[in-house]
Amino acid sequence: MAFQADRLKTQAMSGEVPESRGRALWDRLMQYPKRWSEFLHEVRVELRQVTWPTRHEVVVTTFVVIVAVAFFGVFFFGVDSSVGWVLNRVFNIFKH
Repeated sequence: MAFQADRLKTQAMSGEVPESRGRALWDRLMQYPKRWSEFLHEVRVELRQVTWPTRHEVVVTTFVVIVAVAFFGVFFFGVDSSVGWVLNRVFNIFKH
């Protein structure tokens, strides 16, 4: 409230006509297309600075990921099977 009163007092002292809420809203709405175009321009500028990988780099890194996933899949399958087998043996010992 105090901020608005100070603004109105400043406008009255400078001879400005106080803005209506409708006018302020209209001004804000009219700024959106300009702000949107500035944003898109900045995006284009940033995308020009990106170093894109070559096709060979993409193929090689994809192959590395597939091999790593396969290795860890087999590894965790082995660990899970081993732990399951050991637990079954322990439970069978205490079952009798």
